[in-house]
Amino acid sequence: MQDTGMMKRIFIATFISFVFFIAYDYFVMPQNSNTQTTKTTSKQPQQKNNSNEKVSNNKSEIKSKIIATIKSKNFEVQIDNLGRIHQYILENKIFTDDKGKKLQILSDKLPKPLEIRFKDEKLNKESFDTPVTIDKTDVEIKDKPKTITIKQKLTNLTLTKIITFYPDGHYNLKVNLSSPEVYFISNGYRPDKTVDSLTIHGALIKNNEGKLDIIEDSDAENQTINNAIVVAGFDRYYTTLLYSKNPFSVVVSSDKDKNPITFIKTDKNIELTGYIGPKYVDTLRNISPDLVSVVQYGLGTFFSEKLFVLLDFFYKLVGNWGIAIILFVILIRIILFPLTYRGMASMYKLKLLAPKMKQLKEKYSKDPQKFQIKMMELYKKEKVNPMGGCLPMLLQIPIFYGIYKLLLYSIELKGAHFLWLNDLSVMDPYFILPVLMGITMYAHQVITPNNFQDPMQEKIFKFLPVIFTIMMATFASGLVLYWTVNNILSFIQQYIINKAMQAKGLVEKKETKK
Repeated sequence: MQDTGMMKRIFIATFISFVFFIAYDYFVMPQNSNTQTTKTTSKQPQQKNNSNEKVSNNKSEIKSKIIATIKSKNFEVQIDNLGRIHQYILENKIFTDDKGKKLQILSDKLPKPLEIRFKDEKLNKESFDTPVTIDKTDVEIKDKPKTITIKQKLTNLTLTKIITFYPDGHYNLKVNLSSPEVYFISNGYRPDKTVDSLTIHGALIKNNEGKLDIIEDSDAENQTINNAIVVAGFDRYYTTLLYSKNPFSVVVSSDKDKNPITFIKTDKNIELTGYIGPKYVDTLRNISPDLVSVVQYGLGTFFSEKLFVLLDFFYKLVGNWGIAIILFVILIRIILFPLTYRGMASMYKLKLLAPKMKQLKEKYSKDPQKFQIKMMELYKKEKVNPMGGCLPMLLQIPIFYGIYKLLLYSIELKGAHFLWLNDLSVMDPYFILPVLMGITMYAHQVITPNNFQDPMQEKIFKFLPVIFTIMMATFASGLVLYWTVNNILSFIQQYIINKAMQAKGLVEKKETKK
């Protein structure tokens, strides 16, 4: 067992490492790149095999052009002359690109959603040289779904796609072939509108037992995954996916950057559900609960997906994401208060034991083992837990990390208003929250008891509010709001604890007037 000074050093090292981890991700690692160096994340890997199965190349010799548009108040779908979804445009004003124009989700890279390739090379080449026909060229969706039929007549085969589009953005697809042929149908290359070093992006495959394979960019390899029910390409906020209750096989290949490209392989007529758009949890759940897994939070997924349920509950209760975040923080602080109280009581007791600890250290300076024994006896006699003071603070690190990931990935915060903030998914343009966060963090430090024996440790610890203020100045304002409210509540709790410790005689009143 180590002394309290060592416990402080462990805590400071852990806390600073956490700060450095986020700061390094945000400021040092390259951002806005489509070829990030990431690793495959496998959650209970599915049945798969490294196979030589290869999807035929797209050898189109005809120029792609738009032959039909499907419009609603929320989106516009463009169909090209090969029967693919060429582009998906979001109509809501909160979705715009860097130039302020309507956001086009789909990448320019191939394959496009609903692109079909045949295993037979001759048939495949003919399919990319033969334009399709379509029964409707201008479709408007209001309250009811609308259906279009796309046909492609080849020499020995007729391919038919029947697509029904729904107001929420999802669609049902039926693919019929006049005669059996092995073919591959794609959910499309993953969206690339929000790709950065802070978030994961690539492909996700879920099987009928709920097991996931998440293949991140730059780490794809040729393989076939069987018994899949969901195949999706995704970036931070958006996805393009295909889903069916009837299991299918997914062939995974890669582009020149080793980013995953996914196709469903079959030789039969098939019915699928598709979706292209923002990864709103409620929208995906309404289509099918199986699709909620497409919303991943990276390393913090385990914590973040649980925390989202609670945050979403508060949002639906009050109708504002900013207020929901505040209520969420209040609940977390209430839950942690008993542990925080006991931890702070331990820190006060340790501080009172400091003179006795100093005497023991001097008395047994030449016998470290004896010192450890006597120190433990003193702890036992005084009923003090040396780890009690650090534990509540350490527990907040995974909780904060889970919130950090949750607010980083949650597209629900995009366009969410709170007081002077017009969008909780972006930084505070006036830097009010970051400054307030730094001030409240420092205020909490001032009234919190400490037992620093090394002046350098104390200086580093006191400098943390400045580090946090600078680091979080450009973070999403929703995250900074969480941390600011957390600091305010921590200050209030600390004040209450200080008064309680005074009443118990564990601290003199003048110690709270720093």
